[in-house]
Amino acid sequence: MLDWQQIDTVLLDMDGTLLDLNFDNHFWQRFVPLKFAELHGLSPEQATQQLAPRFRAMEGKLEWYCLDYWSKQLQLDIAGLKQEVAGLIAIHPHVVEFLEAVRAANKRLLLVTNAHRDSLDLKMEKTCLQLFFDQIISSHDYGLAKEQQGFWQRLEDSHQFEKSTTLLVDDSLSVLRSARQFGIAHLVSISKPDSTVPVREITEFPAVEDFRALMPGLQSRL
Repeated sequence: MLDWQQIDTVLLDMDGTLLDLNFDNHFWQRFVPLKFAELHGLSPEQATQQLAPRFRAMEGKLEWYCLDYWSKQLQLDIAGLKQEVAGLIAIHPHVVEFLEAVRAANKRLLLVTNAHRDSLDLKMEKTCLQLFFDQIISSHDYGLAKEQQGFWQRLEDSHQFEKSTTLLVDDSLSVLRSARQFGIAHLVSISKPDSTVPVREITEFPAVEDFRALMPGLQSRL
């Protein structure tokens, strides 16, 4: 599927790509509404109805991913609440095997995520995936979400990669579209970001359900 001889830098998303999106979906769709309901004397259904349009309004913006923003908006300790359900944080199957193969092939490996640093730190603490990466970049470092062209320009300025030899794997189609507009040559989507939800049918980008599909041709350079 990939011509690994043409790829020098690998950019990987975190939530939904390396990690099961079930954690984030459960947290935002069920756990946060439950806590919001308790705080305001609402039923969970009423809380969900109130929160859904507020969440939708921020999709694709940096605020959507900002725990500080939602803590202030909802009067909840979002980072603390994430700790309460951290047991749901899980690595997708064969991710570690893929990361080991990328390292063995001497490719540059960067984690590029929209996750807030508090969320990122919690997930790295639980998974230890940080050990595989040359650098870990949060969009909050730049003040721009990956959906925005400015993010990719800041990333290129800071980390000096060639667009023509760079691969991005991400579960977000809007992020992949932004990366394509910027000129990143190799783009792959994840068709099953949440293990509890059926596989998505994706035609706009090459898509894989399992990281094993990306490994053929990834040779070790010893």
